[in-house]
Amino acid sequence: MLSRAAWSLVLRRGGLGTRRKHSLEGKTWTPSKGTTELGRKMPPYTNHFAQRSYPMPDEPFCTELNAEQRALKEKEKGSWTQLSHAEKVALYRLQFHETFAEMNRRSNEWKTVMGCVFFFFGFAALVIWWQRVYMFPEKPITLTDEWRAQQLQRILDMKANPVQGLASRWDYEKKQWKK
Repeated sequence: MLSRAAWSLVLRRGGLGTRRKHSLEGKTWTPSKGTTELGRKMPPYTNHFAQRSYPMPDEPFCTELNAEQRALKEKEKGSWTQLSHAEKVALYRLQFHETFAEMNRRSNEWKTVMGCVFFFFGFAALVIWWQRVYMFPEKPITLTDEWRAQQLQRILDMKANPVQGLASRWDYEKKQWKK
């Protein structure tokens, strides 16, 4: 059944590795760059990638210009002393997305990240508290301080491991730890 489904996909798409589509008239049609199979233009695809370490992108930021921007580009070809400051900024914005000052400005993203971190820490603390209260059993009696003191006294009374163990550090005459 899997092979039948794969074969139907191959037949529906026109075979493996076909690059050209055939029309009813018998002519071959190859989509040109920037068009789809239906002949519509694709949205402008730009490789605009500017950052501090690589400030000169391969393509300008704006690829499709309106009439006002085209007129400004024509005016750019003349003397730059005739351009106003606003026109120079507009020309810069056509070529680049951000200035170095805009690239270097601090963002407030750290606040969101720290908020999420503290939220998850708080949630984890609530889960651990809930598990300690409602899921874990009571502590065994062997973990109480009284039981541990009695166990230590029993080890010392038996003089267990008198060469290197606890009994070697206990002064039996003075009933205190050796200094």
